[in-house]
Order: sequence, then C-alpha cells, then structure tokens
Amino acid sequence: MSATYITVFFLVALALSTTLRFWLGVRHMRHVRTCRGEVPAEFATHVTLADHARAADYTVAKGRLGQVEILIEAALLLVFTLGGLLYAIDGGARSWLGNGYAHDLALFAMVSLVGFAVGLPVSLYRTFRLEAAFGFNKMTPRLWLVDLLKGAALAIVIGGPLLLAVLWLMQQMGERWWLYVWLFWMGFNLLVLVLYPTVIAPLFNKFSPLADASLKQRIEALLTRCGFASSGLFVMDGSKRSAHGNAYFTGFGAARRIVFFDTLLEKLAPQEIEAVLAHELGHYHHKHVIKRILLLAVMSLGMLWLLGQVIDQAWFYAGLNVIKVGAGDTATQTLTGQTAMGLLLFSMVLPVFLFPLSPLTSALSRRDEYQADAYAARQTAAHDLVTALVKLYRDNAATLTPDPVYSLFHDSHPPASQRIAHLQSL
Repeated sequence: MSATYITVFFLVALALSTTLRFWLGVRHMRHVRTCRGEVPAEFATHVTLADHARAADYTVAKGRLGQVEILIEAALLLVFTLGGLLYAIDGGARSWLGNGYAHDLALFAMVSLVGFAVGLPVSLYRTFRLEAAFGFNKMTPRLWLVDLLKGAALAIVIGGPLLLAVLWLMQQMGERWWLYVWLFWMGFNLLVLVLYPTVIAPLFNKFSPLADASLKQRIEALLTRCGFASSGLFVMDGSKRSAHGNAYFTGFGAARRIVFFDTLLEKLAPQEIEAVLAHELGHYHHKHVIKRILLLAVMSLGMLWLLGQVIDQAWFYAGLNVIKVGAGDTATQTLTGQTAMGLLLFSMVLPVFLFPLSPLTSALSRRDEYQADAYAARQTAAHDLVTALVKLYRDNAATLTPDPVYSLFHDSHPPASQRIAHLQSL
C-alpha cells in the first residue's frame, strides 16, 4: 500500500471527525441557548427559570471551551504526525539513549509531556475560571499541584512497568503477540478493579465510613432486599475539589464499596439517597459491569489484532511521517526498533476513526441506564428517584434541553426529559 494513500486517508478522516465534533458542539450550544428562556413543562414545578438559565450558560461555556479543545487536539495530532514532531522526538531519544527500552520509555514520556504542556492552559482555565465562575470549583492551586504530582508518580510507578511488560510481549511473543498482550491487559484491568478502592483512590480522597445511623440502616435494608454484599458504605470528601455530587460503586468481587460524595448527602433527602443507590444496584442486578468488561475485552482484542496487522508495515509509518523511507531501504531495515513507535502512533490516530461509532456505545449505555432506573422503581418509589434526579440536574447545572443529535454521540445517560418520562411511566 502506498504511503501517499495513507496520508490522504488520514487527513480525510481527521477532517471529517473534527468537523463532525465541531458541528455537533455548535448544534448543542445553539439548541441550549434557544431553550434558555423557558423551563420544560415537566420540570416547571421543581426548577426555577434562574436555575434553568444558569444551567444553559454553564453548558454553553463548557461547549465553547470544548470547541477550543477540539481544534487544539486536531492541530497537535497533525504536528506530531505529518508535522514531523514525533519523528524529531524519536530521533532525539535514539541519539541520546540508543535503541532499547530506555528509548521506548523516553519516547512515551516526552510525547506525554508535550501533550500535557499543550493542554495545560485549557485545563487550568476550566478548573480555576469556568468551574469557579459557576460556583463549582473548590480546588486550591496547592491541591491541584499535589494531585498533579501524585498522578505523575502513579504514572511512573504503575505505567512504566506496565508499558515495559507490553513492549516485551510485543517483541518476544512472535506473530501472535497481540493475543498475549490482550491477556495481560485484561488481567491488569481486573487487578486495578480490585486494588483501586483501597490502594489508589485513598491517595487522592479521604473515605470515611457512613456515620448517619438511620441512613445506614435504610441502605443496609435495601442491600439485603437486593441481595448485594459490599465491603462497606463510605463517604468521600468530594467537596474539597468540587461542588458536584455523585454516588458510585467501586471495586470488584469482595472489594466492592459503595461511595457517596459528601456533597450528595448534603443535597438529597434519605429516601432520595436510597433511590439513587437503588439505581446503582440496578446496574449490579443486570450485570452491567460484567457486560462492560466483556465489551472492553472484545473491543481491545480487536484493536490489538488490528495493530498487529499494521505494525510491521512501512507504509503505516511513512504515511504518517514518523519514519523516512529511503530509496534503498527495505521494510525490515526501516522498521528496526519501531515497536514503541507503532504502539504510540496507533493509540494516537485510533480515536480519529472511532468517534463516528460513538452513537453505538452511547446507545448501549443509555439502555443500561433505563434498565437501572426500572429496577430502582421496583425497589423504591419512582417518585423519589425523580425528585433526586431533578435536584442533581439543578444543583450540577446540567442542561435539561440537550440537542438530540449531540446527545446521541456524547451522552451516556438519556436526556433528562426522556429519563424522567420513563420513570413517571413506571
């Protein structure tokens, strides 16, 4: 296959994907602004016009920043590939460290640092200007820096050995290396599910046992009815970073925990908290977590197989301008020591081709949410989940009027009006 064809194919795909993402954002912001002046009828008794307008303004502000991110991401990908930055970084690392695992780690580290530096202004603006302007940010510059250092340390301690193991398998396991990497990757993901609640999450947040005796009794009764066993009920100090509220399950098997944000407990009544938890238990009842893991397994196996088909092809690298193929070069000579580059390059360009498939994964997620809502309505009063959701939409400034097409691509949960209507029908 000609490298020129790959270049053209990549440019067309990037242009279409970027244009689609940008167009969806424009549609969404226009639709939200159009609906800003009137609260949807089904929410009129629970949400004031001022809260509705605030949610619209928050959504539009996030949308504008998202448009900037889309353009930056597309430009950075072009600079890395056709612009020759990856080629230059790779050459510099080789001249400094030679061929080997030290070069491979340095290549990933330098690319990550460039991406972090380019995205830093947008990240800081989102946290300390946009979120703060709407009253959500509680993070201090010191806490932001501490989180950054902890994240970097985890990337080195966990990411470094993980990357080395993957590269070793790719180089030592022959033509079917992708199968061994897949087995290792899935094992690692399952291990993280077990270790995350007790090892990783406490590095960033404080988790305290639920102290409210009456609420704890109510929740334990619900767990008994649903046949769910957990290793404990915990409250997370989410308020030190954000005013947003949430609740979630974490862990796997015997390590499962139920976690409430402290902000959630402050905003909802006990029966509403029970209804929100019943929704999360619905995911457990319908085995959504296991199904997601299986879906991840199938998709990752397919992606690794595809990488296995292109990683030894000179046109893949030459078409994206990360190697220079001379007139007398053979593919074998050209690709010497390119395992890390192949993995890195594939991971960078793959999202360009996957974004148009987003409606499929979003549809599966929304189906799961409807099933979990129906389960919650059988275990608790549907009205309690409705009022809890309305409060969460209001307090988190989530728009009640998303653009339908944008929602198909981006929203893992059904739009507010559809979700509430479904619950009311139950």
